[in-house]
Parts: sequence; C-alpha cells; structure tokens
Amino acid sequence: METMNLILFEEAEASRPLSPGDERTVHLIKVLRKQPGDRFCAGILGGRLGTGDITRIGPGGIEFTLSLTEAPPPRTPLRLVVGFPRPIQLRRLLRDCASLGLAAVDLAGTDLGEKSYCRTKLLDDGGARAALIEGAVQARDTQLPELAVYPDIAAWLEARPWTAEQSESGPLLAAADNVRPGGTFTGLGPVTGPAVLAVGPERGWSGRERAMLEAAGFARLSMGRRALRTETACTAGAVLLMGKMGLLD
Repeated sequence: METMNLILFEEAEASRPLSPGDERTVHLIKVLRKQPGDRFCAGILGGRLGTGDITRIGPGGIEFTLSLTEAPPPRTPLRLVVGFPRPIQLRRLLRDCASLGLAAVDLAGTDLGEKSYCRTKLLDDGGARAALIEGAVQARDTQLPELAVYPDIAAWLEARPWTAEQSESGPLLAAADNVRPGGTFTGLGPVTGPAVLAVGPERGWSGRERAMLEAAGFARLSMGRRALRTETACTAGAVLLMGKMGLLD
C-alpha cells in the first residue's frame, strides 16, 4: 500500500461513492491504478486514519468501505504568524505548514508588505483550504492548521492568540530577523514547550514592528546572512524550532 498517498474525506462523504469526476477518483484509478478489491490509505478530515477497500467501480463512481482505526499524528506545538506573501507563495506556504503539522497559521498585514496581497481570493474561494489539505495528504495527516487573518501585527499582538498554548514557562516567542537580530535560531537551547514564530514580508519588519515585537517579549533571531523568501524563511524557521523541540529525532 502506498503510504504517501492518502485519500481524505469529509465526514459526510464517508458513506457515499466518489463521483467519476472527483479528483480523488481520478487519482485512485489513473495514478494509483486501483481496481475493485484493492485497498488505499484513507482518513476523515479532522478524524482518524486507516484504510479504504474498493468494492465497485462503475458509472456512478467508486464505491468503498472504510476502516479507520489510527489516530492522526500529534500536532507540532508551533504557531506561525507571517506577513502576507504573494498569493502564489501563500499557497505553497500553507501546503508546507500543513505538511509540518503546525498548530496554527496567522496571516497579518505589515508596514512594508504589499497591501494588495491581503486581498487574495485564496481566502474566499477555497484555495487556502485546498492548499492545507494538499499538505496534510502529503504528510499522511487528517488535521489542518488553524488559519486566521489579522489586519496588522499590532492587532495580532493585541489578540495574543498564543495564550491558548501556554506551558509552565509560557511559549517561546521568536521573530525571524536577519537585519537587526539579537541572537540566532541555532543559538537557542532546547525548547520544552510550545513556540510562536513571527516572520515578516519580503521587505522585512519595520522599526515600529520590531519595537512592538520586542515589547511583547519576542526574541529577534537570525537564520544567517542571506535574504530569504518569506515562504523559505517560514519553513526554515519552523524546522529549526522543531529541531530544538526534539521533534526531528
């Protein structure tokens, strides 16, 4: 059975056939070359994992039965806030965040970011959710990161959405900043609780935003001398923190 291919269903879809035009039907038949009697990896969005058995393929689509006995992978206790990137970057970023199992992704307007990016249609036409599902499928996961939008960093800091992730010592608060850092990600010691990662837009943080982040307790940390794309900085920062959490062992 191909463990890297997962067919995800909404709860209401689990008891009815997949229609002939459904992309999952196309994937099962044309990519995985499944036939009646074959088995595939399956899961319910937000629920359990397991297998599906194809009982019939006909004009009405694929009929199947599900046996879901496995719990999904544990969430990565990391919340990301990122200045709105270009829509094409946002799609890839959301996919990768879901693959990494991040707990939450917050999108925020920023002082130096392109204002039109905040009006992306991905948040309204289902594109953002589709990207998250694609990432979950890649990682063989059924859970999606929580997704929220804030007008700017000030509003996000005021909301303090990370308060739900409190540990005994509070979450680690880190802001990626290669321009005026106060330390490095590699210089961090072990991270024993949840973490919050803030990443600015392509042009970086403004002085005002740096001051606000610092006042809120964020350590400004560098990932080296190179200027990174927003999506690259998010993935690199998340992986560095996951390593400090011991989640890559």
